[in-house]
Amino acid sequence: MSALPWLNPARVAALEAALQQRIIILDGGMGTMIQQWKLEEPDYRGERFVEGCDSLQAHVQPHAHGPGCSHDLKGNNDLLTLSRPDIIAGIHTAYLEAGADLIETNTFNATAISQTDYHLQHLAAELNREGAALARRCCDAMEAKTPERPRFVVGVLGPTSRTASISPDVNDPGFRNIDFDTLRTIYREAIDGLIDGGADILMVETVFDTLNAKAALYAIEEAFDARGARLPVMVSGTITDASGRTLSGQTAEAFYASISHTNPLAVGLNCALGAKELRQHVETLARVAQTHVSAHPNAGLPNAFGEYDETPEETAATLKEFAQSGLLNIVGGCCGTTPEHIRAIAEAVRGLPPRPVPGRESVAA
Repeated sequence: MSALPWLNPARVAALEAALQQRIIILDGGMGTMIQQWKLEEPDYRGERFVEGCDSLQAHVQPHAHGPGCSHDLKGNNDLLTLSRPDIIAGIHTAYLEAGADLIETNTFNATAISQTDYHLQHLAAELNREGAALARRCCDAMEAKTPERPRFVVGVLGPTSRTASISPDVNDPGFRNIDFDTLRTIYREAIDGLIDGGADILMVETVFDTLNAKAALYAIEEAFDARGARLPVMVSGTITDASGRTLSGQTAEAFYASISHTNPLAVGLNCALGAKELRQHVETLARVAQTHVSAHPNAGLPNAFGEYDETPEETAATLKEFAQSGLLNIVGGCCGTTPEHIRAIAEAVRGLPPRPVPGRESVAA
């Protein structure tokens, strides 16, 4: 047993072993599932946030959060980890029952920057810690039923609502509303929370700006250095349109070259595109990456109403071809995907060999 309470070398070894044996299944969309609940403001507030802010802290420091206490919280899906953990746990469990090996924490927007939109930036550390702890409990419960198949918590670090590479002001291309050091600091807070909550893996995902991702990866290394050990790390970019580039202008190959020095467990692509549109870019990663390759695409492209119409069978058939072509080590879904999509994907790739990884070194500490 590790002397570090947050590090379990046996779990890291189990993950590496599973990746060598088969294609690992990642879960699907969190927001997609939350939308099905049609939640209203009281659902997001729960009991703790009934006054609109952090009621527990406001009772101690009534004026600590100023006018933000009346700010609407509807839409703050990360907050549901605290106000409606039953919903988030139910979603995690549904994906586990559908065949997911990797469960992503409900922390996509749980950084202080993104939570500023709701005047809840002071909750960032707690949101990440509790998000990981909730996913951990769900994974442990499923693993107790099937101990021969370990499940792993993926601590999610989203891109934030800011970009360090692009000006938000078309009239001032040199302007930036965030800098590297600020990003690094807010990411470090989230990272420590995810680790303390029990994450097995950290994933920097939906990377549209590689400079943002570099800040997250730098903060991850700082956290590992401070703790004297490391966890596996995944990085997943997003190709934003038919140009085949990220929003900050990189091709899939350039994106990998920019982050490969961190020796990630896996590099991949998610969001923005459906599997069919994403295929050529995943193929590029599979050709150049000296590590595992992941893909969790959307359920096709959105329709005129912003909804996703691709069926589980259609998504699974496309991703089965990815696997048959030797492109995948980890596969799941993003926007528009549900447990039904993940179940179909898991069935489609079952028995197909994982992509061989050239020169892979262990990520264990």
